[in-house]
Amino acid sequence: MPHDGTSSLVHVVQSAGIPLTEVGALVLEDTAGNSGEERRVEPSYRPEAGRTVRIEPVVRPQRVPDGPPRFLLDVHLGTLARRLRLVAGADTAYHNDMDDPALVEQANAERRVLLTQDRGLLMRRQLWMGAYVRGSRPDDQLADVLDRFDLPLAPWTRCTACNGLLADAPKTEVEHLLRPGTRRTYDTFARCRDCGRVYWRGAHGDRLEALVAEAAGTAGEREAGTP
Repeated sequence: MPHDGTSSLVHVVQSAGIPLTEVGALVLEDTAGNSGEERRVEPSYRPEAGRTVRIEPVVRPQRVPDGPPRFLLDVHLGTLARRLRLVAGADTAYHNDMDDPALVEQANAERRVLLTQDRGLLMRRQLWMGAYVRGSRPDDQLADVLDRFDLPLAPWTRCTACNGLLADAPKTEVEHLLRPGTRRTYDTFARCRDCGRVYWRGAHGDRLEALVAEAAGTAGEREAGTP
């Protein structure tokens, strides 16, 4: 990338259309060959003429300062939000009616990682932490998030509708909410502690089990160091 001698690294990087959230360490190289040493520099660093700064990729898995990551997804990632809740049991907030400033405000206030495919949103200086989600299919998007963050998997523990935690529910407590066919066919249920929605392993159970198994396999490969 060309450099005018006055711009900071954050300006140079983002002028190429790359949010700062998508780069790792910024390393000042010893191009003059004086000491053979390299040192990390901050995004605010202004390189002098003739200096070279190496931009490294984000280290995966990426650590979140406040412990297990909590997420906030923008309007275009609703299916991914449901997958993260179902498969990983991740605390995942999602809204389909919030503008960019409101998303940044909530992400900062609740210390949530903002997931989006909007590069401009990730370039907002006020945002404390975000990540660009790769992939056009929900399965690929889920695999990317699981690969990027060290998520402890807790499937079947969170409501896909409202993000509340699920609790086992005796059939006698929920059967008045079920259709006759469901009452006859199933005996094991869970219920959301927040919205009261009832869950059971229904007709889509095999597909959901496959999603969970695939996510568990991805996590196992990551722990084993498989590329």
